[in-house]
Amino acid sequence: MLPYHSRMSTEHHLEVPRRARYYLNGWLSAAITDVWFVCHGYGQLASDFIGEFDVIASPGRLIVAPEAMSRFYLSDGTGFHGPDSKVGATWMTREDRDAEIADYVAYLERLYDEIFRVVPREAAKVTVLGFSQGGATATRWLTRGKSRADRLLLWGSFLPSDYELSQGAAFFRDVPLSIVYGKRDKYADAAMIEKYERQLAEHGIPHRLFSFDGGHRMDRETLTRLAAE
Repeated sequence: MLPYHSRMSTEHHLEVPRRARYYLNGWLSAAITDVWFVCHGYGQLASDFIGEFDVIASPGRLIVAPEAMSRFYLSDGTGFHGPDSKVGATWMTREDRDAEIADYVAYLERLYDEIFRVVPREAAKVTVLGFSQGGATATRWLTRGKSRADRLLLWGSFLPSDYELSQGAAFFRDVPLSIVYGKRDKYADAAMIEKYERQLAEHGIPHRLFSFDGGHRMDRETLTRLAAE
């Protein structure tokens, strides 16, 4: 028998049920004809993020804001977390990433089914929008799951680094891709955008590009324009 300090530890996973939170702007009903799934960025909460979409709210539109299942206290620079510390959420980290991705894809699939249990899918236009980290989340969901979208909006975000661009041409013929960025976004400057557009062109991935005068944030004027299409 090996001494205790020589024994090897092994990693295991156990699938467990848990509650996932989401917010709605609009009434879930069979009268809905326009559904938006909006995935927030790193450190945000769905309750805050969905407020960005008040400007496009309308009687026939339902906005669904899922919240990432991993929450944490945001740092205030002191290292101390009191009862008033702000909380944020993240879709995943590098730790156990494959399991976390599988979990949030399954969660978003379940949420999609829940919405279209009431809303007639064939009568509704579906937009999926991912902001910042939520862009990678939205892409992985649509390309790994069974849910169908009529367009994908990546806002302050690119396709995730683990996405095979060589497979993108066929997928994005059916799901139009739009990339939206602020001209003063420190995570997506003009040089990065130009390089990325070349990569998309090399792989035959059709897309549209939208910009606004601002940083790494949502922009209501641009959002209104896209919602009107």
